[in-house]
Amino acid sequence: MLQAYFDEGLEDTAVFEFFVRKLPSERNFLLAAGLAQVLDYLEQLRFTSDEIEWLASTGRYPPAFLDYLGALRFRGSIYAMPEGTVFFADEPILRVTAPIAQAQLVETRIVNLLNFQVMIASKAARCMLAGRGKLLVDFGLRRAHGAEAGLLAARACYLAGFSGTATVQAGREFGVPLFGTMAHSYIQAHEREEAAFERFATSQPGNVTLLIDTYDTEAAAHKVAVVAPRLRAQGIDIRAVRLDSGDIAEHARRVRRIFDLAGLAHIRIFCSGNMDEYEIERLLATGTPIDGFGVGTRLDTSADAPYLDCVYKLEEYAGRARRKRSEGKSTWPGRKQVFRRHGADGRIAGDVITVEGETQPGEALMVSVMVDGRRTLPQPSLEEIRERAASELARLPEPLRQLSPAQIPYPVEIAAPVQRLAERVDQYLSKQGT
Repeated sequence: MLQAYFDEGLEDTAVFEFFVRKLPSERNFLLAAGLAQVLDYLEQLRFTSDEIEWLASTGRYPPAFLDYLGALRFRGSIYAMPEGTVFFADEPILRVTAPIAQAQLVETRIVNLLNFQVMIASKAARCMLAGRGKLLVDFGLRRAHGAEAGLLAARACYLAGFSGTATVQAGREFGVPLFGTMAHSYIQAHEREEAAFERFATSQPGNVTLLIDTYDTEAAAHKVAVVAPRLRAQGIDIRAVRLDSGDIAEHARRVRRIFDLAGLAHIRIFCSGNMDEYEIERLLATGTPIDGFGVGTRLDTSADAPYLDCVYKLEEYAGRARRKRSEGKSTWPGRKQVFRRHGADGRIAGDVITVEGETQPGEALMVSVMVDGRRTLPQPSLEEIRERAASELARLPEPLRQLSPAQIPYPVEIAAPVQRLAERVDQYLSKQGT
């Protein structure tokens, strides 16, 4: 496509917008995430000499076009919703304005980055709502769909409110707090389970979380009760135990009883193993004495909604609004803005999508973040994004906070100026015989 644009001399300004056509069936909202990685990608965009050489070796591209690629840099502008913003179907969360070849080239990577992190952050936000303030840790790297997916999932989970991750690289890359316990193999490598507990504790005295379901969970809890006073005499406290299998609820109740009778009320119970928002809600609704959850496979793959119906569509080219009219996939034309109203209680009350330049009551959600290929605002810290997400989730109306679909979806209105623009585009296309 880039060569076709190049050959034809098509280089006018294009406007593309990224949005989600419809929410997954079990989602009442989505959470914006991934913008930082998009901006990094756009600022660093270039074809290396090795890449140019490889393209030349295919024999498909003429030298003049390859020279053009070698000089190509992104020189466009970006409007976007800040990361951590709650959003809904049809609402653009990112707008690219650039020469059409540049805007077209970046489509796949932008969709890749936003689709994934929005998907995971939205799942993690649901876990947060179900978790009622409990410790939540991302445990999903080993079953994520690739190393980058696991790394970005750790970021998206923390952004949405998780306490941290077991993915060590996310601590190095993004400053996400790190959590870890131990594996069954460590227990199995020792002749005595009790010895494994003591030796691990002396190796990690400031972070003792013991895995107690390798053999017999309750028997292991009794061993912990024996080991704990010996370790305390050495100045080492057992912070928590982890349960990862069996009837988690029943094991948690029995283990809690064992520890309380032994005077070990300070030892917390942390659970993992096929956790997600539904399992967290079920366990907590029955009063199960669990202090935290490691959420892995079902979170980092967003198992119940493993993709978003998201798209990146041309809305304007060469100063004229454009519109796709495919059956079931039509788009609203033109550059758009989203305005959000809040009720007297501070909760979000409704959104309006209108054309850029038109004002509506409420807060405009799309802001300028890049001009001429360079950021216009300092990159917010991950802690700042996390605070924004927490504020946004706190302002969700109660029906949207539930895991089940809201009986009345959140209202998103297409303003009259957008509808009139669509009519004008349709009339123009009809005259052109399109």
